This record gives sequence, C-alpha cells and structure tokens, in this order.
Amino acid sequence: MAANMYRVGDYVYFENSSSNPYLVRRIEELNKTANGNVEAKVVCLFRRRDISSSLNSLADSNAREFEEESKQPPMTEQQRHQLKHRELFLSRQFESLPATHIRGKCSVTLLNETDILGQYLEKEDCFFYSLVFDPVQKTLLADQGEIRVGCKYQAEIPERLAEGESDNRNQQKMEMKVWDPDNPLTDRQIDQFLVVARAVGTFARALDCSSSIRQPSLHMSAAAASRDITLFHAMDTLQRNGYDLARAMATLVPQGGPVLCRDEMEEWSASEAMLFEEALEKYGKDFNDIRQDFLPWKSLASIVQFYYMWKTTDRYIQQKRLKAAEADSKLKQVYIPTYTKPNPNQIISVGSKPGVNGAGFQKGLSCESCHTSQSPQWYAWGPPNMQCRLCASCWIYWKKYGGLKTPTQLEGVTRSASEPHSRGHLSRPEAQSLSPYTTSASRAKLLAKNRQTFLLQTTRLTRLSRRLCRDVLQPRRAARRPYAPINANAIKAECSIRLPKAAKAPLKIHPLTRLPLAAIVKELAAQAPLKPKTPRGSKTPINRNQQPEPGLAGQGGKRGYEGGGDGHRAPRMRVGTAALPFSANGRPLTAALRPAPPPGTKRQKLNPADAPNPVVFVATKDTRALRKALTHLELRRAARRPNLPLKVKPGGLPLRPGAALAPPAVPPHPSSTSEPIVLED
Repeated sequence: MAANMYRVGDYVYFENSSSNPYLVRRIEELNKTANGNVEAKVVCLFRRRDISSSLNSLADSNAREFEEESKQPPMTEQQRHQLKHRELFLSRQFESLPATHIRGKCSVTLLNETDILGQYLEKEDCFFYSLVFDPVQKTLLADQGEIRVGCKYQAEIPERLAEGESDNRNQQKMEMKVWDPDNPLTDRQIDQFLVVARAVGTFARALDCSSSIRQPSLHMSAAAASRDITLFHAMDTLQRNGYDLARAMATLVPQGGPVLCRDEMEEWSASEAMLFEEALEKYGKDFNDIRQDFLPWKSLASIVQFYYMWKTTDRYIQQKRLKAAEADSKLKQVYIPTYTKPNPNQIISVGSKPGVNGAGFQKGLSCESCHTSQSPQWYAWGPPNMQCRLCASCWIYWKKYGGLKTPTQLEGVTRSASEPHSRGHLSRPEAQSLSPYTTSASRAKLLAKNRQTFLLQTTRLTRLSRRLCRDVLQPRRAARRPYAPINANAIKAECSIRLPKAAKAPLKIHPLTRLPLAAIVKELAAQAPLKPKTPRGSKTPINRNQQPEPGLAGQGGKRGYEGGGDGHRAPRMRVGTAALPFSANGRPLTAALRPAPPPGTKRQKLNPADAPNPVVFVATKDTRALRKALTHLELRRAARRPNLPLKVKPGGLPLRPGAALAPPAVPPHPSSTSEPIVLED
C-alpha cells in the first residue's frame, strides 16, 4: 500500500512511450481536474541521452574533476558506463502529466564530495545530480548547493597569544569600532536621543516631496522613520561625536536641513515590489535569477535587503495565508495501482506460442546487453530492421536507467542526439542511416526524400587548426568514421597554444602556376567535342559499353543495304526457338530501325547540347509494339533492374510487312569500348 502511495516531493518514474525509457520527475503538485482525473505538476530531470554530445563532453570533464578532487576508488569500464546511467541533470522546467502514468518511485540526491560513486551502483532506483540543465539556453551549470570550504572562503585563525603577551597588530586596519558599550551615557539618555532621531526623520519626510506622496499620512511617515535605518544612523552619530548629546543633535540637523535616511522599502516603487513578488513566485529565493530576469537595474545586495524587509510586512503574511489555504485544498497524496498490462514490445508472451507477438524475429538471437540466450520474456529493442532484443532483466534496466548494461554500438542508434526526437526512438529510416552496419547505398535510398541542401562554410581559424592540429584531429581516421564525434573544444585549445609558435616561423608559400584561358578552353574542347549534325540517311555513331548477346546478328559492325539506292532497306530480325534478349529501356539490342518520315512532314531535329549524355534513344514502331506486348509485371521488373536484358517470347514482337528473317547467328567479336557501334538509319 505504501509503495503505491505517491506524495508531493517524491521522485517517480513516468512512462510516455512503451519503447522509451522512463522519465524521472519530481512531484510538485497533485491537482484534480474537472473530469475527476489527477494530474501531477512535476519538475523535469534529464538523462545523458537527452542532451547533446557537446554537453556530454562537458559533463565528462566535470566528472573527471570530481573524481580527482574527491579521490574516488578505481572503477572498471563497465562500472563507468553504468554510472553514466545514474547521473541526472536538474532543470527548472515544469510540466503536467497524468498521474496514471506513474510507474514507481526512485531516489535522487545531490552529489556530495564525501559520496562514493560506486555506492550508487549497489542500490536500485538510485540516481544523483550535480549539474543544472537549461533546456532553452542548452547550457550546463553547477548546482548552487555547493559548500565553499577552504582558505578562499574561511578566515585563517591565528594562534592564541600566551599569557602576558601583547598584540602588536594595528587594530585600526583590522577592524572599525561602531559602538562602545562602556560609554558615559545612561540607557535613558540613549533612548531619548533615539526618540529625537525618529522625530527628525518624520519631519524630514514631511519636507521631502517624494516621501510625502508615498506616505501621505502622518502615521505612515512616523512608521517609516522608526525603521532600523534611522536607529543605526542615530547610534553611528553618537559614536562619531564621542557620545556628546549636544554635538550629536547638531549633526542630526545640519545647516541645509534634517538628514533623511531611507532603506530599501522606501527606495523601491510599487511596480518594482510587484515585479519582485512575481519573480519570487517563479524562482523562489534564487536572487541571481530574480535580478537577471526581472530586476536587472537593482544590485544583488539591494534585492536581498528588500526580501528580508518585505518578510516583515503585512503583504508577506497575506500571501503566506493564501498559499496555506491553497495547499490545504490540493491533494497531498494519491494512490496509483501497479501497472500490469503487457508491453507492446514483447516478442514471446509467457504461455503463448512462439511467434505470436514476435513475428519476423529469428530464432537463436541472444540478448543485446548481457548476451544470454535464455529468458522467460523477450522484448524488441532498437531499429526494427536490426531485429535486436533484450531479456527481461535488461529490459527493466533499459526502462529505468536509459541504457544497456554493457556498451554497444547500437545503443547510439536508439539514443536521440538532437533535437527533433529528444524523447523517443529515431524513425526507421533515420535509425538505419545512423547504424554503422548499414551500407552507404541503402542510406542514400533511405534519406533521399529527407535530403536538404546545406552549406558548410569554414572560417580561417578552422582551416588553420586542420593543419596545425593534424595529430589531434586525425582527419583520415575521422573521414573513415564520420558518425564519430570530434572533440572541437580540445582542438580549439590546442590550436590556441600552437598558433603563436607557428606565426613566428616563416610561412612557406608555394606559387601556383595557372594555365591561360585559351589553353584551358582548347583542352576542354579536345576532351568533350561537340557532336556534329548528322545528315539525313547517314550513319549515326553511338558509344555503347554493353556486351552483345551471342544470338544477335549485326551487332559487331556495319550492315549493308539490301536493295535499292533510295535509302530504304528491310529490317533484319532473327526469330527462333530461343527467347530474344532486349535491353531494359525497351529497345532491342539489334539495330533498331527508324522509318523514313512521310513526305510533306517536317522532321524534328535533336539538339546535342540538350542531351544529358552522349547516348540518345529514339522510340520506333517496333519499340512501341514491344511495350504493348509486355505485361505490366514484366514492365515493372524491367524498370527496377535496367541493367539486365529483357527476354521476350517468340512472336511477342510483330514484324512489319516486308521484314525478312535474319540468317543463322554467328558469334560476334567482343565489342570494344573505344570503337563506336554504328546504327544505320
């Protein structure tokens, strides 16, 4: 019963997704909604997987400094890996979550210098934090609960003087006396002088225009004159005048008029006081944030003094009563039963047939974390195409601590680095593209739809650091592993050290000789000459790097005309018992014939400059007839694999009238990539 009872101030697990780790939150309020449900206003705590890689590097450096200062016992690599899962980052971000999503309690403590880090691994559901994360500014700062111990913060106490030994130190430089209890005045005389000081302060406020507006009544002016600032001024006056009442009274009322002493309560306006109350409601007693966000024109000492004076007013008492009444109306605790519904990521349920919930998973796969092959329950984990799974104990560890027990490469795939997916798994295409086991070709296919044009513009300092810090950067190793992060801060620090030394050495400038523009144009023209215009009826050379099939005739060289000098010939085509191979674009590997245009029509000329490559395909009647003869399935198969030849059954391609059968096939010579294949038109 007590385990399922959750109160304000408890650290709890919240589940926002069946596959993601739990969220660690601290309950601030429990509110009942209009429809009867309970919502919890919680403070967000973030894991290492929720922040960027640069902030993770900053957290690593902070952890190393803590280990060196506190002299922690040595730990193994696996213990260091698991210790990162126990570290959280506090924030001031609030959110409201349904109380029914609570999945258990946990313990979160501020890391102390006397703590031993290994003790957190021995306790279940135990976390620690030492840094504060700002989700808006994306910064990590040290928590302000630090205890300042040392000679920088505490005074050095000298040794005790021996009996009869005199103190030779100059007391005037070390301290200043503000009150002498052994003064000649009696207590009654001091009290009478303080009353005179209050009366002078009241009269001074009556003469001051700004004070008369703020305190229009005599009672308010007298109350303001009775504050501590007036009494302190009166006692300082007595000390400076050697406790002579006549001289002290003359000092209270100089020649220009009575002295007016005002504290922070009188200096602040009503609007500034309202801003302070609003900031105190938001940040509490964090005076640095109050000054930074609400009152930047006030000093920190002024804000602190105003706070303690404000606590003595009726305004503070009223707000305290309102908060107490509001707290009484809110829920103090809520009972949440244990969540027993099965997780959707279960592969094989206990007592069910294998493969019911885990369809598509291979048998014999081991746990991705502990590498065991036996478990009463398995859970799908990671990208779906990887078919990774976790055993029951490792799945509970993943949900609670947001990582695996042992470091693996796939753990980085399921972690969100930036920002669009800060609290969930990556989408399937993105996870496959980030995986180190995915080939570059499949990544290009997966990211083709999400690709955007961007420009990386480097500065001069960046280009210099690549040359000066080549041993630290290791550009060849970084190029082979582009998914591995580069420690830019270390390179920047090393470059700042080496740059002054490199600037003193003489620069080696290698002059670059450039060819004239005419020579470059001539060379480009020789490498890629323009295709000349081909007259009608002449031979059109087409470069083709495709090996001919053994059963094709006329593929190895030229074919002559069969009759007549009018430029028309009958096409040759071999039809036999075997299937005829065709290229994937629908054009037969034999020389396709382009019929002569009918008289009176203007023939369209192709512009060589518009062609994306030197090969131009022209559809003929035979090509169009071939497309009609193919089925829809064969067309789709040919479109998916354009590099394979297309086979058509005999009789699939109708012959035009006058077409002759080809002679028996002769094995042609292998075609050369340098000699063009000529198609007669």
